[in-house]
Amino acid sequence: MPMTTDIAAILAQTHPYDLLTPEERADLAAQSGKQAVAAGETVYRIGQPVTHLCLILSGRIEISDEGGDLLSILGPRNSFGERGLMRDGIAPVTATATEDSVLLTIAAPVFKALVATHPRVLRFFDRTRPTAARRQDITTMALSELMTKHPLTCAPDTPLIEAARQMRALGVSCIIATVDGAARGILTTGDITARAVAEGRAPETPVAQVMTPDPLSLPPSALVADVLHAMVERGITHMPVTEGGKLVGILTQTDLTRFQATSSAALIREIATAPDSATLARIVARIPELLVQLVGAQNPHQTVTRLITDIGDAATRRLLALAEAKLGPPPVPYLWLACGSQGRQEQTGVSDQDNCLILDDAVTPPDDAYFAALAQFVSDGLNEAGYFYCPGDMMATNIKWRQPLRVWRQYFRGWINKPDTEAQMLASVMFDLRPIGGTTDLFSDLQSETLAQAAKNSIFVAHMVSNSLKHHPPLGLFRGFATARSGEHKNTIDLKHAGVVPVVDLGRIYALTGQLTQTNTRARILAAIEARAVSPSGGRDLLDAYDMIADTRLAHQAAQIKRGEKPDNFMPPADLSDFERSHLRDAFVVIKTMQNAAGSGRGYLN
Repeated sequence: MPMTTDIAAILAQTHPYDLLTPEERADLAAQSGKQAVAAGETVYRIGQPVTHLCLILSGRIEISDEGGDLLSILGPRNSFGERGLMRDGIAPVTATATEDSVLLTIAAPVFKALVATHPRVLRFFDRTRPTAARRQDITTMALSELMTKHPLTCAPDTPLIEAARQMRALGVSCIIATVDGAARGILTTGDITARAVAEGRAPETPVAQVMTPDPLSLPPSALVADVLHAMVERGITHMPVTEGGKLVGILTQTDLTRFQATSSAALIREIATAPDSATLARIVARIPELLVQLVGAQNPHQTVTRLITDIGDAATRRLLALAEAKLGPPPVPYLWLACGSQGRQEQTGVSDQDNCLILDDAVTPPDDAYFAALAQFVSDGLNEAGYFYCPGDMMATNIKWRQPLRVWRQYFRGWINKPDTEAQMLASVMFDLRPIGGTTDLFSDLQSETLAQAAKNSIFVAHMVSNSLKHHPPLGLFRGFATARSGEHKNTIDLKHAGVVPVVDLGRIYALTGQLTQTNTRARILAAIEARAVSPSGGRDLLDAYDMIADTRLAHQAAQIKRGEKPDNFMPPADLSDFERSHLRDAFVVIKTMQNAAGSGRGYLN
C-alpha cells in the first residue's frame, strides 16, 4: 500500500477530500486502512452492515442492486459505501470487485466525524435534497433571475426615428446605446416625449443627443431590492444590468410590477371572471412567468406544481361555468374529473389535458347531446389556453370517457378482473382521477370501492407492478447517463419519462396495495411510509430521489423560459455541474433499486 504521504497526495487530487487542509488530509490518511480485494470477491452484499467508506486506489468495482442488475462500474478515485453509512449502516446495494483491487478504507466513526465537521464534504456525500432557505418575496432575488437578457440596443448615432421604430416593433419602452458592448446611454419612451417631441427635434436627431448618458447600472448579482431603492431614490424606471463593463440585461419598473402581479392567486382571481375562452387563454399564458418566479424563489417542486395545477383547475371550472351559461342547466348532475398530471396536482410548464365526465345514472341517451357539447366547449377552451388535446384521446369529448356512474363501475371492474395490456394502461391513468367541478358525491364511493377490489386481486396488482417497470432510469455505466443517441433530443435525458414517471408509477402501486386515497405522488409516498406500504428507509430514499429529479426538471424548464425557449423535459447532462450530475445519477440509482424491489415483491410491502 502507498505510504501515508502518498495517500494524502491522492486525497488532495480526489473530490471531496481536496476540500480538506493538508494537515486534515494527512490525519485522514493516517487513520485510514487498506483492503485488498480479489477479482470476483464481494466487498459487501445488500442488507449487510457497512463498516467503512471505501475509496478505490486501483482496480474496478461493480455496484448492483437486489435483482442483480448492474448500476455502476467504479474505477480509481471513486468512493462508495456512503449511502449505507449516511442512512442506517446497512448496504442498499452489492459491491463486487471485477478485477484485483486495492481500497482505502475509512472507518464509519472517522467518516461520520469527517462529515460532521466539514459541511462541504457532508454536502457531497449527503444524497438527500438540501432544504434551501425559502424567499418570501422578490426583493431578495438576484437580478440575474428576473432581468431580460439581450435588451434592444443601437449605436449612439442612430436616428431617433429609427430607434423609435425598433422599440415599437418589439413593444419595449427603452433602447440602450452601446459601444463595443458597453452601455453608453439609455433612451426611453419618456425621453422621446420630453426631450425630442416636446422640444421639436428632427426625426434624424442622433440618439446620443436625447438619451440619458452613462446610466446607473448594477451587476447580475445585485438584489432586486437594490433596483427598487435606486428607482425610488433617483426617480428612474429602467436599470441596465452590466457585468465586466458589458451590457447583459435590463430590468424595468414595468417588469417588476408585472412580476409582482403574477401570482397564482392573482391569476385565479382574473380567471374567475374571464368573460370568454380567449380572455382566459391570455391569463393562463402567464403561467411560464409564474413558474420562473416560483423556481427563482427556491420553492420546492411540490409547491410549484400545486400552484400551477390550481390555475389549471380554476380555468377548467371557469370553462364549465361558461359552458353552462351557453348551454343552459345540465339535465342531470355530473362530475368533471382530471387525471394525469392535473389529477395528481403535478402540472408544470408542459401539460396536455386528460379528463372525463361521470354522469348521474338518471341520464338518458338524448341527454348526451348536452354533455357532448359541454365537453367540447371545455376541451376546446383548455386547448386554446395551452393545455393541448390528449394524444391518446383520453378526454371527455370521447364518449367512452363520458358515461354514467354505473358504466364507470363496470369499467373498473373489468380492468381489475381482466388486466390485459390495455386495461393496465387505462387503470394506471384512471387511478389518478381527481374531481374538478360538479357533484363530487359521484366519485367518493367509486374510488373506495375500486381501491378495495383492486388491492384484493393479486393478479391485477402483479400486472400493475409489471406495467410500472416499463420506464427505465437513464443509467449508463462508469458513473454516466444513458442519453438519447439520435434524433431531436440527442445527448439529453428525459427527466419526465425516465425520471418522474417511474416514481409516479411506484407511488401508484403503493397507493393501490395500501388502499390509499391520495393522488399526488409525493403525498402517496409519504402516506405509504406511514401505512408501512413501503419500507421506511426505501420510501425516504425514493422521496429524496424524486425531489432531486423533480426540482431539476423545473429548474431546467425555468431556464428555458428565461432564454425565450419553449419548456420541455429534455435536459443535456452537460448543463449540470459535476456535483449535480453525481447526485442526479444517485437519484436514478435509488429509483432503479426501488423498481427492482417492487418487481421482486419485496420493498413495497412490509
